[in-house]
Amino acid sequence: MVSLRRINQDDLRNHNLSVVIDTLLRSSSPMSRADLAKETGLTKATMSLLASLLIDAGIVKEGEPQSSSNYGRPSTPLALAGGRVCGIGMQVNTDGYGCMALDINHDILRHEWVDADMSGVEPDVVFGKLDAMAKAMAEDLESKRCIIAGVSCALPGLVTSDKRLLMARNLGWENVDLTTFDVMRGYDVTPCNEAKLAAIAQIPGYACARADVFDGVDCADSFLYLSCDIGIGGAIVRDGEIVSGSHGFAGEIGHVSVSLDGPLCGCGRRGCLETYAGRRALVEASGVAEKNAASSGEALERLLDAWHSHDVRTVEVVGRAIDALASAIGSALNLADVDTVLLGGWWTDFGPFFYETLENRLESQVLGASDMQVSVSIPLVADHPALYGAAEVGLRKFIDNPLTFITDKA
Repeated sequence: MVSLRRINQDDLRNHNLSVVIDTLLRSSSPMSRADLAKETGLTKATMSLLASLLIDAGIVKEGEPQSSSNYGRPSTPLALAGGRVCGIGMQVNTDGYGCMALDINHDILRHEWVDADMSGVEPDVVFGKLDAMAKAMAEDLESKRCIIAGVSCALPGLVTSDKRLLMARNLGWENVDLTTFDVMRGYDVTPCNEAKLAAIAQIPGYACARADVFDGVDCADSFLYLSCDIGIGGAIVRDGEIVSGSHGFAGEIGHVSVSLDGPLCGCGRRGCLETYAGRRALVEASGVAEKNAASSGEALERLLDAWHSHDVRTVEVVGRAIDALASAIGSALNLADVDTVLLGGWWTDFGPFFYETLENRLESQVLGASDMQVSVSIPLVADHPALYGAAEVGLRKFIDNPLTFITDKA
């Protein structure tokens, strides 16, 4: 009975610590113990004990006492402290691979990215390089007494719950057992679709305290996220949570058909959005480059130059891409009933005019447009967002189970 009571007390304390950390994450400013107690529903005595535990562990720091009136004791604001706990994100994409370490105070502790053409690269080669990169990063962080809460890996394809990459056709990979790689086993890595992780990076307070600098979507907002590169990925966020679907594959908007007799897609279907609005598809259709050369950064720069110069062929190709995006996104908004679209990836290089044009086109595609304000905007976390989101997923393991890390590593 004593043992059972002890387990229940630890579980309750672990839950309460998680609630307190989550509350601080989502707050736009530091909070006093009294404010935290009121917000979480915990007693002041319990809050005092939890705050002391978090301060002693270096997770929370105290600010200068503040007096709100001439009466009563000054309150001491509490805020999350950086440098003590972090998550590591890894990513393999068509244009390279890398790692990022992110702490709970939204500071990037380490970031390494290698630009490379990944077409034809075997999985064991790139995961071997990630292993060396992650080991060096982990050794550096541990030497500074920083707790690594967890590791996640962003991949451009369908990832199953048993850690298989079902397909990543833009890499030429199919049915890859991710558990065979040392880096995945050694760090108990959580693999995930890159678009879902990029969407997580846009949710303020998911695992990092950045609400004070975030003026995009709110913590509990719903939105559609599109990740645009060689291929096009998507994710649906409902009330601040990723919608995964029954098998984890929800959000694959790149393979929504916008024309039944359109170009043949690599997936075997015709007229997929990716064949009109994917980077390689646009570069090839505009005549800038062909085949593997169409995936290069140089080809993208030439495409953008041609568009800004009002090249007739390029303007026509981009116009068709906007029509295709409006059709696919409109269908997704009608299905999901959300009104906010975050369009990431290389489309951000086209600037505000492109987003305004797409937003206007959507008015005729969304059934409830007359009663809702559809917005299309550039994601605020736009530089390697999937890598950022992967680090947040790793960090979330601490937030969901803080007592394990505090008692084991403090």
